[in-house]
Amino acid sequence: MTGINRRQLGMGFGAAALGAALGGRGAAAQMPAAGVSTGGAADALSFPGDFLWGCATAAYQIEGGVREDGRGETNWDVFSHTPGKTIDGGTGDVACDSYRRYADDIALLKALGAKAYRFSVAWSRIFPSGRGKPNQKGLDYYNRLIDGLLAAGIEPHMTLFHWDLPTGLQDGWQSRDTAYAFAEYAGYMAGKVSDRVKHIMTVNELRCFTDLSYMTGGKAPGLKLPMDQVNQVRHHGVLAHGLGVQAIRAAAKAGTQVGLADNATIFVPAIETSEHIEATKKAMREENAMFLTAIMEGRYTDSYLAAQGKDAPKVKDGDMKAIGSALDFVSLNIYTPNYVRAADTSSGYEILPHLPNSPRMASPWLYVGPEALYWGVRTVSELWKPKKLYISENGCSADDPVAQDGKVYDADRVMYLRNYLTHLQRAAREGYPIAGYFLWSLMDNFEWEDGYTKLFGIHHVDFKTQKRTPKLSADWYRELIRTNRLV
Repeated sequence: MTGINRRQLGMGFGAAALGAALGGRGAAAQMPAAGVSTGGAADALSFPGDFLWGCATAAYQIEGGVREDGRGETNWDVFSHTPGKTIDGGTGDVACDSYRRYADDIALLKALGAKAYRFSVAWSRIFPSGRGKPNQKGLDYYNRLIDGLLAAGIEPHMTLFHWDLPTGLQDGWQSRDTAYAFAEYAGYMAGKVSDRVKHIMTVNELRCFTDLSYMTGGKAPGLKLPMDQVNQVRHHGVLAHGLGVQAIRAAAKAGTQVGLADNATIFVPAIETSEHIEATKKAMREENAMFLTAIMEGRYTDSYLAAQGKDAPKVKDGDMKAIGSALDFVSLNIYTPNYVRAADTSSGYEILPHLPNSPRMASPWLYVGPEALYWGVRTVSELWKPKKLYISENGCSADDPVAQDGKVYDADRVMYLRNYLTHLQRAAREGYPIAGYFLWSLMDNFEWEDGYTKLFGIHHVDFKTQKRTPKLSADWYRELIRTNRLV
């Protein structure tokens, strides 16, 4: 799962953008009449014919088996076992037991009709201490998973790092050596699986494993460092990504697509007029200067470096060239927006605060703003022109009570998904290069510091018996995939 606590949030305005596409690409972008083909879609509610529908998970959140087959210890093993760090002392020791039950999870995907599955690799299953001699039993597990997905007609999309850092890398992301260790691991995995895995993401959510882990301390390893050290951690994170891209390209089979999954802070214009849209693009670039902007431009913005002053990161020759390595796709984890207005300030924009009565889901940080999917795709596309975009995570927590018949009727999650996907369909309709969507999450799982108290899955998991049961949202998603149109 993602989460910048969860982002720096904003209020939602509903799904009104299915009308005239104000501020769309080109002059006077209009919603096409029903039945008119747009971007390969069959009608105004449909997605392009080759659109990729999938679900997403992460290794530490679902696998369990933390002491099986040579897996090494990670920062999240230590953090979750430290009293007071997670709600009710929840850990990923067992989670969804997917290490043993992965075939059941492939069956869930198959029943949905999902075309793709985004999963992450536990680095410490491959290199128990972070580097050194690889662990064949760990690789065997992912080979079984990949082969099972392909046998079921499901395309594997692999993320190499989703926060679970081997503790053998003793200084964590404070050390530049961790970036080099990641590149070694990335190259090794690419060489082993790229004959079957054609989409590889380097890292997941830079903000979460840097700022939230080393500045605010809510995530493993739970440190609160001074800003000069935080900025160096950030730099090591984006450097690991860049070196990882290079290592993957050097080792992978021809045709392998390389990208990342980032939780860029997403901005939405308070009003869709040219001045507020321009302010939104400025905010998108500047507020993501240390992460996605640096990756897409191969440089830190002058304003970011000036603002950090003496605390700015120390950059070595060649770092920014590696960080700016060309990508085949960009994947975005989008849950909630910030709303922006044009302002007479040095930045040219003002980020509006969310309000106490702004709509939100079960997690306190998860303010509902469906327009985030459209504007995330649009601003990234217009600022940096990536070849292809995916939504690598989108979804929501809900209270999810189990009814007397043993099922979960999560109509609130269906509402959330329908509204958000309305805005993603707008982006596809207007011709932005959105190629696919991965719903977070396939099933209820370990939700980091929230333990098992926040449920994001479209399948209910009884954590005592490990029984998986489709929720109403799974039925809704299955129908959307079947028809390839909003339902």
